[in-house]
Amino acid sequence: MYTIKTMNAISPVGLAKLQKNFFEVDVDSDAPDGILVRSADLINMEFKPNLLAIARAGAGVNNIPLDRCSEQGIVVFNTPGANANAVAELVVGMLVAGSRNVAAAAQWTLGLAGDPNMAKTVEKGKKQCVGNEIKGKTLGVIGLGAIGSRVANCAIDLGMEVYGYDPYISIDAAWNLSSRVHHCVNLNDMLPLCDYLTIHVPYLPTTRDTINAQTLALCKDGVRILNYARGELVNTAALLEAMETGKVAAYMTDFPNEAILGKPGVICTPHLGASTPEAEDNCAVMAAQELGDYLRNGNILHSVNMPEVSQPRAGGKRICIIHKNEPGMISSITTLTTEAGLNIENMVNKSKKDMAYTMLDATGAVDGALKQKLEALPSVIRVRIL
Repeated sequence: MYTIKTMNAISPVGLAKLQKNFFEVDVDSDAPDGILVRSADLINMEFKPNLLAIARAGAGVNNIPLDRCSEQGIVVFNTPGANANAVAELVVGMLVAGSRNVAAAAQWTLGLAGDPNMAKTVEKGKKQCVGNEIKGKTLGVIGLGAIGSRVANCAIDLGMEVYGYDPYISIDAAWNLSSRVHHCVNLNDMLPLCDYLTIHVPYLPTTRDTINAQTLALCKDGVRILNYARGELVNTAALLEAMETGKVAAYMTDFPNEAILGKPGVICTPHLGASTPEAEDNCAVMAAQELGDYLRNGNILHSVNMPEVSQPRAGGKRICIIHKNEPGMISSITTLTTEAGLNIENMVNKSKKDMAYTMLDATGAVDGALKQKLEALPSVIRVRIL
């Protein structure tokens, strides 16, 4: 029986995927085998030696100490794509709302309360909120993953001309992308073409300030920018300066901060991107399935700190080894399995940067003595026998 600790309210639809005969969900557990988390900050949390995995019901993992987890052999999962539709719908909605000045118009209309000539005031004042249609305009999409590709396809259907930039586009994303999206190999070539710009890349040291003074200088005058990925992807100082000069006509974002609140042309929403019951259900289901499959079968799917390894059980017992990605590890492992007289039915080894994972299905003397010998190998971090 594996104990799962929930650090936030996790959708019951997801928790139902953890069968009660294998898993116990305990919010108060001091030493869980797995953790399910959404936004709770785990950066300074002490992890007990028996903790095997953390599953984040969402895409971002900046609330989890990834390096420390790798050092302790804790697999960290996320749920890429599970909330993609929710975020994409909000982006498309704000694309239209921002173009038609919906937020400013709604705010102005609130001031009409008690006006005895409201109908006349509306007709006279509405011209200050006039916006434009998006049909026929050009949208640039930075990042063509699960969310970016959905936004691009929707914009095509709404009659926009769409350009996309993503040097790391996956095969799956490419298959899902409309053939009418123009793929740009250079961001600098795309920026001068766009009436609207939306960014959909993960926040990494290499993507911080993707929108900066230099990239903004290449944009069309009056460009409208949408950021529903991470606030740090846009340099705030450069953005505000560009808005003052008219280079940027509007900025729509899900990540408010003190510097941009109340600025003309800025529309902030309170991190609503994935805040739908459907997205929360999808994320919870995926996170629970990832966590459950790893705890019971050793399979790793959608991990941010370990290589992905997944295969059906081939009989016997399964040996799962997390180790450093160093030369000679495979031969050291197979030497011990040979000495133990094991018959290896299936074996796979994959690496991800400095980490590696070896999984074997074997028959024979797969016991505690073998586990101790494997754990004694240099660079081995964790050994499990299932």
